Amino acid sequence: MPRDIAIGNGSMLINFDRGLNMRDLYYPVVGLENHILGHRNRLGIWVDGIFSWVDDDMWSRKAGYRKNSLVTNAEAVNNNLGISLEITDAVHYRKDLYIKKVRITDTTGEKREIRLFFTHDLSINETDVGDTAIYDPSRDCICHYKRNRYFLINGRTGGQGIYQYAMGIKRFKGAEGTWKDAEDGLLEQSPVAHGSVDSVISFRCNPKEGGTVSLDYWIAAGANIKEVRRGNKYILENGAEKIFDDIEAYWSAWVYKKGRGFADLTDEVKDMYHRSLLLIRTQTDNGGAILAANDSDVLMYHRDHYSYMWTRDGALVAYAMDKAGYPEITEKFYQLCADIITEGGYFLHKYNADGTLGSSWHPWFRDGEVQIPLQEDETALVLFALGHYYSVYRNLEFIESLYPRLITRAADFLVSYRDPVTKLPLPSFDLWEERRGIFTFTSAAVYGGLKAAAFFAETLNDRAAAVKYGQAASEVKSAMEKYLFCPQLGRFLRAVYPCKDGTLEKDTTLDSSLYGIFEFGAFAPEDSRVVNTMNAVMEQLWVKTEVGGIARYVNDYYFKKSEDIENVPGNPWVICTLWMAEWFADTAKASEGLAKCRDLINWAVRYALDSGVFAEQVHPYTGEDLSVSPLTWSHATFVLAVEKYLDKCRQLQEPLN
Repeated sequence: MPRDIAIGNGSMLINFDRGLNMRDLYYPVVGLENHILGHRNRLGIWVDGIFSWVDDDMWSRKAGYRKNSLVTNAEAVNNNLGISLEITDAVHYRKDLYIKKVRITDTTGEKREIRLFFTHDLSINETDVGDTAIYDPSRDCICHYKRNRYFLINGRTGGQGIYQYAMGIKRFKGAEGTWKDAEDGLLEQSPVAHGSVDSVISFRCNPKEGGTVSLDYWIAAGANIKEVRRGNKYILENGAEKIFDDIEAYWSAWVYKKGRGFADLTDEVKDMYHRSLLLIRTQTDNGGAILAANDSDVLMYHRDHYSYMWTRDGALVAYAMDKAGYPEITEKFYQLCADIITEGGYFLHKYNADGTLGSSWHPWFRDGEVQIPLQEDETALVLFALGHYYSVYRNLEFIESLYPRLITRAADFLVSYRDPVTKLPLPSFDLWEERRGIFTFTSAAVYGGLKAAAFFAETLNDRAAAVKYGQAASEVKSAMEKYLFCPQLGRFLRAVYPCKDGTLEKDTTLDSSLYGIFEFGAFAPEDSRVVNTMNAVMEQLWVKTEVGGIARYVNDYYFKKSEDIENVPGNPWVICTLWMAEWFADTAKASEGLAKCRDLINWAVRYALDSGVFAEQVHPYTGEDLSVSPLTWSHATFVLAVEKYLDKCRQLQEPLN
């Protein structure tokens, strides 16, 4: 299931699926330790002797957020049981506290006893070996713990605490787990279990005929029992209602920190812009790592996940967030990049959220030769994004602090990692991580990175370096014109591949990533070669179904849904479609060009999940979400497309609301 809801604060991230099950709980580093590993932590209800899990088909559900905040607003209705639930979830913006409020409404008009059940299927530190679950009578709560990870779970309804509880064994020697114990409406009151364990707690309430009662439920996370007890005390003393109000007020102020008009963009676009900023924040660790996605369901397909920092994705997200006015987010990212760059001046494939090296499928040795297992655009784009950061904030002290640690090291590598004859970058893996060669996207990124480095060197009076970086950038651009532009096609190639005889094999596959030729400053958006390239992308990579959208490239295999390549060259991707929107904004001379950009922005909104979350891809026939969600890169590209649209409106002096 996709993750329809994500809430977090940079150290705690919690995801819910569309069955309203908690499926991921990351703490204390976003993307690093998932203490649930995708298992369903469910909400159940017992009434009139009948039990039902809220993710069952007999429930109708919808989930979303309160406007401009990271406080959720979900509903679940079961007409057979005569029960309606209004559910609100939030993570405190500063403390590692998760709070849920459930408002239970009886729709039968009868006096009834209702019991709510919460299951906890934790695998602390991503393994179920050695976990403990206990009932703590001193606080009338339960606690799951292992080593320095503690999770205290508690709640209140009508002034009463936990009604019943059960701790037991799960997924070991045939044990199903204590969730099964809940289905008769009663729990065994087993007070402790260790090993592969889970737990269930219940609460009992008696709404008046046709009335509503509220239940507050929470999880306090910490490194020891004292920390989680302090969190529990904080909630009991302040009350869930006030804490929800505080959380909502904080995120509303955060998202509105930079006042802006939205021209003629719809309210739906405006809301999605703010939602994207907030979701990007949930996927960003307080230590600086910008994670690609934290949807653990992808484990079913690959036994790996997207909970890594690719410096490419991170740089492009930082580029968008700097455009939107959030340097407090991006500066930590750039600092982390300075900490993890290799001695050779480049970034490797991907990293864990703590800066350690992530998993990889890029070989260090191939065809009898040693090779650097990198995607060079990941190094170049950090410099490019940092250049944009400085153009917005002019924080020279920050740039100077990064100059010897990050900027010159990366720029020197970009200069050296080039073919001495062609002056093109040497082969590396492409941004899609599928093939190795010399790519137009990578070359454009290298140009943008070197230009930024040259500017920094000039600004800091390092004139020799400024000349070196500037000359290398010019040589890369000239090489792109000579080797990567195809006069016969009238557009840029995806790539060239060096052959043993010294020739370059041309890859004419049309690829949406060719947008990099203008995005990173190598060529003007209005350059005829860029125009021809982007027009070809629009014509040949547009999905010719009712769904529409731009595919990654011709005959894309990833999550492939159609063999009709002529009409469906691949699944439409949110980022690829919005890249085209960016080009329409950059080249707009009047309202007509802006309309094309606006149409693609509206397309993205149309195919977001109902909760306002962007997936990576869209099904070409049904419009359903595919692959992971939320994808941080998708939301960042939406922010950037909207910002570019508004920039062009200002340039054209279009009226702003």
